[in-house]
Amino acid sequence: MAKKCKIGDVIEVPTSKGLAYAQFYHLNPQYGALLRVLPGLFNQRPADLAGLVECAEVLVAFFPLQAALNQGIFEFVVNVPVPASASAFPLFRTGLPDPQTGKVENWWLWDGQKAWRVGAITDEQRNLPLRGIWNDTLLIERIESGWTPASDPM
Repeated sequence: MAKKCKIGDVIEVPTSKGLAYAQFYHLNPQYGALLRVLPGLFNQRPADLAGLVECAEVLVAFFPLQAALNQGIFEFVVNVPVPASASAFPLFRTGLPDPQTGKVENWWLWDGQKAWRVGAITDEQRNLPLRGIWNDTLLIERIESGWTPASDPM
């Protein structure tokens, strides 16, 4: 059994394109561990992970972190304080896609506690992360493809 994960833990995510790193930086009672995926793919573990943690994240996602660590899917590397730039809980967007078009017409914003309907979203809001819990397959796929919330087809 892996150690109990804590805020600040950095994990190593093996992908077909190299090693990616993510930091556990918030815990939501309903959605669980929130990861910030850090920029870059590496052939080997970087010597300065504390410096990497200071970089802006490329995406954020809720993820069943403790289960992935317990099963050996991902590996704990180090615990590093969450930078001040990532201390605030992010604003998310969410919505149900139309079954025929696959597009979301009515978006909602969510701050971790409450949600409010906004309808159509602005270009700026299109950059907000999508609320939902990802599994390891989706997380790896999105890291490998360079996916961003703004590039999501919904």
